[in-house]
Amino acid sequence: MSAKQVSKDEEKEALNLFLSTQTIIKEALRKLGYPGDMYELMKEPQRMLTVRIPVKMDNGSVKVFTGYRSQHNDAVGPTKDIPAPDVYTNSQIMAWMMDEYSRLREFDSPGFITGKPLVLGGSQGRETATAQGVTICIEEAVKKKGIKLQNARIIIQGFGNAGSFLAKFMHDAGAKVIGISDANGGLYNPDGLDIPYLLDKRDSFGMVTNLFTDVITNEELLEKDCDILVPAAISNQITAKNAHNIQASIVVEAANGPTTIDATKILNERGVLLVPDILASAGGVTVSYFEWVQNNQGYYWSEEEVAEKLRSVMVSSFETIYQTAATHKVDMRLAAYMTGIRKSAEASRFRGWV
Repeated sequence: MSAKQVSKDEEKEALNLFLSTQTIIKEALRKLGYPGDMYELMKEPQRMLTVRIPVKMDNGSVKVFTGYRSQHNDAVGPTKDIPAPDVYTNSQIMAWMMDEYSRLREFDSPGFITGKPLVLGGSQGRETATAQGVTICIEEAVKKKGIKLQNARIIIQGFGNAGSFLAKFMHDAGAKVIGISDANGGLYNPDGLDIPYLLDKRDSFGMVTNLFTDVITNEELLEKDCDILVPAAISNQITAKNAHNIQASIVVEAANGPTTIDATKILNERGVLLVPDILASAGGVTVSYFEWVQNNQGYYWSEEEVAEKLRSVMVSSFETIYQTAATHKVDMRLAAYMTGIRKSAEASRFRGWV
């Protein structure tokens, strides 16, 4: 596949995610009883910043990268303009970005970016925060389903930062991690995988399946029998084509947009409890907020304090969204948007924007 084809596929994927998000926003506002003009206000970002950055590559050529900053709605307050780690980034890269930004601004700017090393103003618990948030959601979800976490069979698609830490946390909790995967494929053993061994052998990008011969595809892994399925890789992994084949009773999304709207509907109709990405993967952004707060006040919390505050936020959010879903008889994805969008819609109304 050529670079141009990859770019087109990425553009199509981004457009699909944008359109599906608009669909959920529209339905959430309808369920909440807001008029159509509120949707017109909220269906697109209030403002977009586009930048094009020329970079000289190692081979001497110049490649131009396009970047975007979307500020969706600031009725409640300032939008998040604060970068944090994502795919193929880590605390070292955040440190380099902070250093460059501080040089350009000519003063120290630790709160500009989160996910930094501890010695540069990072927060305790930030590296594991996304996985911790997913773990808390799994703990709450199994309670709702009447499943014991100990010996529960779990498949985790993705073995990067979130997936690998989650595998460790699940293993330590006594759950049986029977499947993991990376970009090259998946490993599956119904009796459980040797998670400590896999964690020791994975490289810095989370790759480990290249050490094995009995590798299955990511698509095959998703359809294996398990109690809990965690898509922790990329978007659009569970679709209308394979949703009927998902055998898990609980799906917890650690990746961004791994389940399409059509697949969400199918899973919900089948009685599968789906904990959406907007909730399940919020641990990272929550502790990023904690890091920003600590940078601003110049006072830093212990790892125990961060963990306690994160648990409080995640458990409260899970329960609110779960109860909203039950009350309105909707899936948890729509309930999460209803919960989140209500505040912005109310603020927009009080400001007189609609």
